[in-house]
Amino acid sequence: MNPEDIRRALARISHEILEHNRGIENLVLVGIQTRGVFLARRLAQNILEFEGSQVPVAELDIGLYRDDLQRRARPLVKPSRFPVGIQDMKVVLADDVLYTGRTIRAAMDALNDFGRPRQVQLAILLDRGHRELPIRPDYVGKNIPTSPDEQVKVRLTEVDGVDEVAIIRRED
Repeated sequence: MNPEDIRRALARISHEILEHNRGIENLVLVGIQTRGVFLARRLAQNILEFEGSQVPVAELDIGLYRDDLQRRARPLVKPSRFPVGIQDMKVVLADDVLYTGRTIRAAMDALNDFGRPRQVQLAILLDRGHRELPIRPDYVGKNIPTSPDEQVKVRLTEVDGVDEVAIIRRED
């Protein structure tokens, strides 16, 4: 995906969020650190342009909720920031790639520490399949078939200086 593909996918997701939720009332976008936060901000900017209303954006770190902590080096924990409470709100989790579903499971566990949302929806830029958990996105920018020995790299201007998606074959 090039920058225009990413822009178009996020514009479509933004429209779908608005249609599904009939506006932005009681809605909060929650980006999963790191790239999910910037995607959530872009979705919020699109919604502002389309509706003329600002939807709150929260930042969620899931480092301590991962189920592979014993196998990883000490996790780098970033702050979670919630400008509004999520109790009884419609939460749209945003992330760049959906693969096994374990990141989303950790995000849902982490959300419970901040309140009990009325509903949790999932917006993903790329769905590459290969689920290990029964998690399905509500909004998808693009489905890309991959094999388990491939890696999907999402680069965003805010983090990497460029918007692009690449599929890389892992070397054994």
